[in-house]
Amino acid sequence: MHLWWGSGSAPCWKPMLVLAEKGLWEGLPNTKIEFSKKEHKQGDVLKYNPRGQVPTFKDGDLVVNESGAICMYLEEKYSKDSNKLLPADVNKRAEVYQRMFESPNLQTNVTEKLVYYRWMNKEEDWDKKYLEEHTEKAKEELSRWNTILGDNDYLCGKEFTMADVFVYPVLAFLIRSGAKLPNQPALMQYYKRGYTRPFVQPRGHPLERRGGSLSLAIYKLLKRRKFYGNKLQI
Repeated sequence: MHLWWGSGSAPCWKPMLVLAEKGLWEGLPNTKIEFSKKEHKQGDVLKYNPRGQVPTFKDGDLVVNESGAICMYLEEKYSKDSNKLLPADVNKRAEVYQRMFESPNLQTNVTEKLVYYRWMNKEEDWDKKYLEEHTEKAKEELSRWNTILGDNDYLCGKEFTMADVFVYPVLAFLIRSGAKLPNQPALMQYYKRGYTRPFVQPRGHPLERRGGSLSLAIYKLLKRRKFYGNKLQI
C-alpha cells in the first residue's frame, strides 16, 4: 500500500483515520506532497490520478482515488470485528450513511463560504453583507450538527463510525481555522474527544500546526491576509 497526501487537507485525513483505526497506518509507505510546489500535479500523483489530486492511494496493482472511495475500500477489505466502522445492523448503518453523505453541507455552508472566502480576499476587500449572511447560515449548519450529537460521544451513538471519519476532519479544519463554537458545546466536546482516537493526536497528521497554521503554504497566505486578527465569528 502507498498513500499520497498533503498537509492541511481534510480529505486526506479521512483515509488516514481509517488506516489508523484498522491498525494499518504504522509503517505504511506514504508520501507527503507540497501543494505550494504543485507536487500534486506531477510525478506519481499525476501518474496514478489524472485529476492531479490527493489523496491518491495504491494497494498492490489497484489504484483508488477520492477520499470517500478509499475509505469504503479499506472498510470492505480490511475490517475485523474489532474495528468495523459500519454497523452490521442495517438501520444503524443507514444512520451512518446519512451522516456520511450529509457531511458535505459543512464544507459547502461553512468552509467554502467563510474560511476560503477570507483566505482568498484581503480584509479591506471583504463584503460585510456577504460575511454577515453566510456567518448566520454557517451557525445554522453547525447548530444542526450540534443537535445531531446531543449527548452522544460520537455522531451515531457511543461508537466511532465512518460518519465520524467523514465529519471530524472538516470540523477540526474549521476549529484550526479560527472557529470557537461558543454556541455549539456538543461539537466542541466532540472535537476534544476525537483526540482519543488513533492518529488524531500525533504530529504529522494533515492538519498539523505550523506557527499556529495548517501548513506552511496556508500559514503564509493567512499571514498576508491578517487572518489571525479576525477570528471566525462562529
